[in-house]
Amino acid sequence: MSATQFPDGFLWGGALAANQAEGASFEGGKGLTTVDVIPHGTHRLAVKVGLEKRVALREDEFYPSHQAIDFYHRYKDDIALMAEMGFTVFRTSIAWSRIYPNGDELEPNEAGIAFYRDLFNECKKHNIEPLVTLCHFDVPMHLVTEYGSWRNRKMVAFFARYARTCFEAFDGLVKYWLTFNEINILLASPFSGAGLVFEEGEDPSQVKYQAAHHELVASALATKIAHEVNAENQVGCMLAGGNFYPRTCKPEDVWAALEKDRENLFFIDVQARGAYPSYTRRLFAEKGISVKMEEGDGELLKNTVDFVSFSYYASRCASADMNENNSSAANVVKSLKNPHVQVSDWGWGIDPLGLRITMNMMYDRYQKPLFLVENGLGAKDEITPEGEIVDDYRISYLREHIKAMGEAIADGIPVIGYTSWGCIDLVSASTGEMSKRYGFVYVDRDDQGQGTLARTRKKSFYWYQKVIASNGADLS
Repeated sequence: MSATQFPDGFLWGGALAANQAEGASFEGGKGLTTVDVIPHGTHRLAVKVGLEKRVALREDEFYPSHQAIDFYHRYKDDIALMAEMGFTVFRTSIAWSRIYPNGDELEPNEAGIAFYRDLFNECKKHNIEPLVTLCHFDVPMHLVTEYGSWRNRKMVAFFARYARTCFEAFDGLVKYWLTFNEINILLASPFSGAGLVFEEGEDPSQVKYQAAHHELVASALATKIAHEVNAENQVGCMLAGGNFYPRTCKPEDVWAALEKDRENLFFIDVQARGAYPSYTRRLFAEKGISVKMEEGDGELLKNTVDFVSFSYYASRCASADMNENNSSAANVVKSLKNPHVQVSDWGWGIDPLGLRITMNMMYDRYQKPLFLVENGLGAKDEITPEGEIVDDYRISYLREHIKAMGEAIADGIPVIGYTSWGCIDLVSASTGEMSKRYGFVYVDRDDQGQGTLARTRKKSFYWYQKVIASNGADLS
């Protein structure tokens, strides 16, 4: 198999998230979520990582998620654009608080179910397979204020009820499901990742790993329910991927990179293998962490996922002496700068070979099909006087990463499909900016929320159309 030959039936498409695209934050009975209270601007990072407590909106701040790109009202036109590109899969998420506005109700919000049923039917009309994430960085705020979010065991039952509602309501419309988006991000960005806010005197590591356990149990329970509702359902986990390279061949640096990889892979080790990995015993002991588990948790965790999905934007670099002062955040995960790779406008390393390395590592480790559900280049796009967006830099980035994915397939790795991130420009999860653009379609909106929201096809739109039509054979 050549680097650009993809298997028959390979799924090509793009990805969005409800909280970054839908807007309509207070329509259709939707409740307030964690993302809805994360502002744009100087306070954003402190709120995201749980250091600055926010439980209510402030009049002096701008919240990008409230309107986002108005996908809630424009989804039919947007899906038509996806169909024009030739998408066979579209990844999106369900906003938990559209289905259960507070998160702990006994009965769902029928208006929310109706919206997503219409959305998925629209996909089917265009022969596009929905790939749906149940929890993509948006926890109902009531669950944060009333229960402390995922630190509380009660969240498992709330999530299971929500998951069952979705599996039953959209049975026959959705086959591919993901439980938690980039589940490992809760370690680096606890509030945006899992609704966690730390109280004075608390041990953040204890809180995060207890919350992680609850999410892992909830994910396994949701997987079990999905298979009970319909044996054809395929459920995946989702990792913020990208291997850590040792900064040098110094043994201490190699060990540091291995430890950083394990920090992320711990979650997928549980979801794909069905038990806590042996290295967590020492990890928890050294951190003074005691994860409370209930009887039956071990049995529940055996409900492993059917496939492993992941995002890949950049590789990472680690050393034994890395610290807050000599490392920077790429997708909120701290990393040293790698002098051997170029960087994006936002300082993320551009490393296509790193994708092949990551895919080989994950398949060697899990022996389950992979699904690359996020990959893309955040960049500043300029509109020419003729009204065109010539994003050759994005085409170059995607071309090289698709080649690397093809090489991984040639290595013998089964890959279900590819959904590039932000197929239509959307609000950046990391910075809250619109100017950090990923899409094949330009959205007229700026960082302050101004603009017509009009959609314009970029040069990459027509390039990706050609890639899909050729099943990855034509990347020119």
